[in-house]
Amino acid sequence: MEHAQQEYFRRLLQEKLKDLLGEADKTLEEMTDMDDHFPDPTDRASVESDRSFELRIRDRERKLIKKIKTALEKIDRGTYGICENCGKEIGIERLKARPVTTLCIECKSRQEQEEKARGI
Repeated sequence: MEHAQQEYFRRLLQEKLKDLLGEADKTLEEMTDMDDHFPDPTDRASVESDRSFELRIRDRERKLIKKIKTALEKIDRGTYGICENCGKEIGIERLKARPVTTLCIECKSRQEQEEKARGI
């Protein structure tokens, strides 16, 4: 992968990381600022449901943050865009669609077929 392409993906990943961390901070502030005094059980249940949903989203984002940091480390090491399974280059279009991917489209397709066959 060319240096310019690596820098493009570095900036893309850093921007996504910044956005995710900002959202996490915003959620933390909102949850600590919430008034937890709801006399109506229905209101309380609604707030708890919303919180639970928000926390599930943040957990998924936490996992994505970890993948972004790993991708940035790979850029630093010069191994970004290399399939972890077969060692071939991952296509640029695939990386644009999913910059944190670790598998080329062929290996990912094979993995999904195996998971489907096993019922996962």
